[in-house]
Amino acid sequence: MTLSDKLKMVRDALLQTSGKVYHYTKGNDAGNRYIVWQESEESSSANMNNRKSEQEIHGTVDLFTRIEFDTLADDVQTALNNADRIAWRLNSTQYEDETELIHYEWEFWIH
Repeated sequence: MTLSDKLKMVRDALLQTSGKVYHYTKGNDAGNRYIVWQESEESSSANMNNRKSEQEIHGTVDLFTRIEFDTLADDVQTALNNADRIAWRLNSTQYEDETELIHYEWEFWIH
């Protein structure tokens, strides 16, 4: 499976949510409730016969919202759970004073 194929798996999973989804940075139409995701690194790999045979990609999914107990957070977790080859964990939840947004961050790994 190519790197692009793996990244499209994350995109496609997040597009199953009810939120606006962006890669790397929010769009001008994002408003106060949106999802931004990005890949960050190769987290592990395996080599065979002097070639890379497996590559695991690590990244983050961030949800920004003003809604307390926003069910979009549940949608993100359901979408990641339903996707093949994606492992994930909720890394943090915080309130950002500057933007007045609640910020959920998940880490993901694509195998």
